Amino acid sequence: MDVDIISESENPMLHRTDVTFELTHEDATPERLQVRDSLAAKLNKDADEVVIRKLETKFGMRKTVGEAKVYESADHARDVEQDHMLERNKIGVEEEAEAEADAEEA
Repeated sequence: MDVDIISESENPMLHRTDVTFELTHEDATPERLQVRDSLAAKLNKDADEVVIRKLETKFGMRKTVGEAKVYESADHARDVEQDHMLERNKIGVEEEAEAEADAEEA
């Protein structure tokens, strides 16, 4: 899967960069988490700092255009993003699972 950055725009008020990208893939549209990991690697960021907002594949094509928000830190992402987007991108899920496990032990 190849990731090409189409455009980037800084948003300093929300501590993020808005990124539009294009994926070229061999098989079916990749899963959101695979795309997030590939984009994070391309941008040299941690995966928890990248939120994939939209993936759109044209019928019958091997190209997908997407939109992502790349935050300065995972904390900024948790502060700004809606809960359903954090859940879709599996941001903060590990901490919640650990907190629940600790609560059950106590």
